[in-house]
Parts: sequence; structure tokens; C-alpha cells
Amino acid sequence: MKRFLILLTLIGLVASMPAQNFISEDVIKKTVSNVQPHTKMTSAMVTRGVTQTAALWTEEDGTAEEFSQFCIDNFCTSPSDKKELFQRLCDNFEAILGYSNKLTVDLSLPIHVTGYQSLPVDEMFAAYDATAHLSNDLFANKIAFVITLNFPHYTLKEKSENAEKWSDLEWGYARLGDMFTARIPANVQQAITQATTAADYYISNYNIHMGKVASNEKRHFWGENVKLISHWGLRDELKAAYADKVNGFEKQRIIYAIMRRIIEQSIPKEVINSSKRDWYPIANMVSIGHSEGSFPPERNVRYQYLLNNFKAISAADKYYQDHSTYLDRRFNDELEFSENDIEKLFSAFLSRPEVKKVADLISRKLGRRLQPFDIWYNGFKNRSSIEESSLDAITRRKYPTKEAFVADLPNILQALGFTREKANFICQHVTVDASVGAGHAWESRMRSDNARLRTRIGANGMDYKGFNIGIHEFGHNVEQTFSLHNVPNYFLSGVPNTAFTEAVAFSFQQRDLQLLGVTPKDTLGPYYELLDNFWSTYEIMGVSLLDIQVWKWMYAHPDADAEALKEAVLSLAKEIWNQYYAPVFKVSDQIILAVYSHMIDSPLYLTAYPLGYLISFQLENYFHGKNLGTEVERMFSQGKLIPQYWLQKAVGSKLSVTPFVKAASRAVDVVSAYERTHAEASKNSKKK
Repeated sequence: MKRFLILLTLIGLVASMPAQNFISEDVIKKTVSNVQPHTKMTSAMVTRGVTQTAALWTEEDGTAEEFSQFCIDNFCTSPSDKKELFQRLCDNFEAILGYSNKLTVDLSLPIHVTGYQSLPVDEMFAAYDATAHLSNDLFANKIAFVITLNFPHYTLKEKSENAEKWSDLEWGYARLGDMFTARIPANVQQAITQATTAADYYISNYNIHMGKVASNEKRHFWGENVKLISHWGLRDELKAAYADKVNGFEKQRIIYAIMRRIIEQSIPKEVINSSKRDWYPIANMVSIGHSEGSFPPERNVRYQYLLNNFKAISAADKYYQDHSTYLDRRFNDELEFSENDIEKLFSAFLSRPEVKKVADLISRKLGRRLQPFDIWYNGFKNRSSIEESSLDAITRRKYPTKEAFVADLPNILQALGFTREKANFICQHVTVDASVGAGHAWESRMRSDNARLRTRIGANGMDYKGFNIGIHEFGHNVEQTFSLHNVPNYFLSGVPNTAFTEAVAFSFQQRDLQLLGVTPKDTLGPYYELLDNFWSTYEIMGVSLLDIQVWKWMYAHPDADAEALKEAVLSLAKEIWNQYYAPVFKVSDQIILAVYSHMIDSPLYLTAYPLGYLISFQLENYFHGKNLGTEVERMFSQGKLIPQYWLQKAVGSKLSVTPFVKAASRAVDVVSAYERTHAEASKNSKKK
């Protein structure tokens, strides 16, 4: 996950206009007339720049006369003048944003990276935001006004209309124009950072000691040292249990019960991050000496963190006009897909009859009716036929320490198709940390700094989960390196939205067995891989729709407390389940879609994942028969264009669910035919 991108988006350099303008229309018209004789730029450009600057100018910035004179003095006199100013702004903002990001990374190390003794002050430093006053400072010294005057903001519609007409330089101008179109007070920005950081700390330290978890019959299935973070670790352990033909189903029932207890907040506080007592999640009883009893639940802590995020973020809404809610800003300004378009896209996918076709195949492979937790069915993965313990043995042998993993990263890249030179270049710009949480990638914002790769590396070495997550995050790092170092200019650095970095991370992650030198027994690898991604998309789209609906509910009920929010989340989770999942699973009123930790610590981030799967499918289709390293570098050196234009340039087509769905249907047919043939052959063999 691109942690800094999330924080930067939430805290300030975002898009809108104040409710009332200090500068009148008459002053604007007069100023435009006065600027025009001093520049070779078009009248339309002068009008746009002066108008947008006027919308942000307040009485504290100066009189109307001072505003007019400022525009005359600071509007670029020619295109070459503008280009020179742009290059200087590229250099200066790389320093400002780059060092601010590095400071945030350094101050957050004790809560994100192992090896630090936890101190109460750590969370305070991690919540400190070096950019909290940046927007205000740059408006106060009028640098922001120089930018709005010469590099005005364009709407998504305008960007779409001009996408193919603009040069790389003009795209850089447009992205610079996205920076200063709002004035959010520093205390509001700081409150957002504090709330999101506190939620991140809560989630990063939410572990279940599985050695103390048992069935109602007091059977223990996990070793004393197994500690799983919610939700990632629990989900991945549930997936891994498909390979356990003896105890796998019972393990899954227990993990599913744990998830429900977390969502309902009926989980005993005594068992969170604790190995003191045995816990029987299905009955929700805790050992007390030689007997069992109930302990006080966590109650509504989880939902209070979600509510705190909402209150902090929505407090900035009154400073917006064009995009009045965070929902609007997240979709229109950040993802650059409208919320309505996203919901239609996801609903169309979830409602396709091909979903039932895939589900029937899963049920046949399992030999039973689907259970709600089969939304995480892992049997399509090539690794599903391999015991995870054997994969753990491989990764622990290869990577007994963080240093061993770091040393192997250039080899990993070369195995994926990158040249030795390019692999070394990337690895020189990536720093690996042993993570406290499940793992994440943190981008660099200046070329002299490194991107960060975080994954769990235990005292006994890296297990398979840590490797799998590490390869995913390394995909982010490769994107982050190319999209910073290779782009035409600094303001084009990055990707259209977070879904695009998730797409390349998925592409890396699905090659993890290849990188370990493990050859699965399955001969239908490409079809299984496609079906696995299809099923994962089906699962995460519902989770994303829930995330959106929860934020809509919070906006509709701004005074609700954590108890009311919890009940709303449970109700909405059931509604979405009943609409899109109950017809497939034949069981209703399930709440499991609410388990994702992203809902708590990464506001409205979840949409990036299903978008990432859709984009990943189109990328993978394009990669077929081509060199992955060459294509990844080409694509992610384009920079931060709008999503549909980026895709058009990268793979020759825009985003659509239809090709993915049709491919999944074909894959089911191929797999089913193969399995029928082998079943008949086996039957005939037995007769003989």
C-alpha cells in the first residue's frame, strides 16, 4: 500500500474553492485586461489563471488593487518563461515533498518496523505532520498564487478531452495545477493525520495469538508462536487451510468465528495481543483456571477509530465547494473515476451469471456446499496443492535474515525479466525493513531517497506469508522507482491512482512460486491463475462497495456514535451480502465483508484493489509473450496521466469488465473438461 500517497491526499494539497470570493467579477475582468498586454500567453489562459487565483485570494492576502498588481507582476510573459518557472518549481517541490516524506518515514519507524522498544511518544511523533502548515505557508508567501496564476486547475472532463493533445510538458503543467486549489487550515490537516495515524497504530498491533486459540472441544491446531494480524494474517491462514485435508475445515470454522467476533466487537479484550489465556472463539469463552467463562468484549473500539477518521476528514468539507465530501474527492480527484461509474462497474461484475458458474466449479472441487468463508477459496492457486509448511521451509532456508532477502532482490528481478543493470538500479533505490504490521510499501518523493519495502521477517527467518507479501510490496517499489526516476518531469511522477500500483504488485505476487523455484503439479496454471484473480475480484468488490456505503451512511448520520456506526456496518454488510453473495452461497445475512482492516486505517482505499485486479488482467493479457521487465518499465515511465488515457497508451484499450468475465467463463469450461476427462480415465482404469 502506498502509505505516503494516502496521507498526502488526506492532509492538504487537494481540490476545491472557498465558498465566497473576496475578489469581485469586475476586478477579475479588469485584471485580465491589465495582464494581457504584458504577456504572449493566450487570452483564455490569462482569464483562467486570474479567475482561479481570485477564487483563493482573501482579504488577508491583500487588497483588490494588490491582487491585480500581483497578477500583472507574476504572470509569465511567454511560453519559455513558463517552462523555466516550471523547471524551478519541479526542483523545489521535489526538495519540499521529498524531505517531508523522509521525515515522516523516519519518525514512524518505531511503530512500523521491528527492533524498537515501544514508547508512548512514538505514536505522537508518528502523528506529527511536517506538511500540516505547508499549504498555508505557501499561500501566505504567495508561491501558491504564482502557481494558480500560471498553472491553473483542469477538471477531469477537460483532462479527458485534452489527453491526446497535451505534450508531456503540458501534462506536467496540468498536474501542477492540481496542487493548490483549496485552503485547508493547518489544525484541520493535523487532526486528520492524528486520526489516521492512531487508526493505523491500532490496526498494526491487532494480533491474535493462535497458540491459545482452540475449538469448542479444546483442540489446538496452531503452535505457540503463531501470531496472526487482523485481518491479513487471519485471512491468509484461512486460505492456507485449504491444503490441509485433515484439519483444514475445522481451522477455517475457527478463523471465521474469530473474524465475526472482531466485526461484532464481541471479541474479549483479554485475547487481543495476548497469550495469557486459551480462547474458544466459536463459543466465545475464555479459560479461567480449569473452567471457562466470558470476559468483557472490546465493544466498539474498532468503530470508534473509523468514526474518528470520518469526523477529522469531514471537518475539512466546509472548505470545499465543487467537491463537498471526501467521497467526491476520493473518486473524482484521486481515482479520477466517478463514484457512480465505480458502483455501476462493480455491480455489473458482481451480478454476472459467470460468477455462479465459477462458484459451482469451486463447490465441485471442494466436494461440498460453499461456506461463507469460501469467498477466500484458495484452491485455484498453483500453491494450493502445496502444504504451506513446505513453502515456509523453503523461504526460511533461503531468507533466514532480512539481509539474505535484500541480497536476493536483484536475482528476483532478473528472474522476472529485468536486465542485471536495471535490477541493480531498482535495488539501489529500495530499502527493506522488517515490518511490525502485515507489510506495506512506502514511496520516495525525491530521487535522492529510497522507497521502502516492509514485510514480516521473524526470528526464525521469513515464512511464506512474509515472502508472498514482500513480493507484492516489491512490485509497488518497482513502480515507485520507475514512476519517480523515469517520468518526463517531477509533477508527472506517480501513477494515475493507487489501483495502478496495486496492478503491478499483483503481477509480481502471482509469480511468487516461480521465484521460489517451485513447480506446481497443476497443468492448468494459467486458467487457475485467472480464476483465482476472478474470485478475488468478486470478493473484494463487495468489500469495496461496503466501504463506500459506510461512508455514505456516516455522512447521512454525522452525529452517530460508535455503537450506531457498528450496527450500521453490520446491517450494510448483510445487505450487500444478500444482494450479491447469498444467491451464490445459498446463505444470507453474513457480515464477513466488514472484516477488512483497510476500512479502519485507510479511508476509502479499498476501491483500489478491485480496480487493480481489473487493470492487472488487462496488463497480464498484454504481458503474454512479452518481456515483463521491459513492459513494466515502459508503462510505469508514462507518469501520472488520467487512468483511461494511461491504459490506452499502455495496452491499447480502456478499462472494461467484459473481457475478464468472458475469459473466466472460458477458463471454467477448460478446467471442467479437463477434470471430466481425468475422472473418466480414472473410472475406466479402476474397471480394468
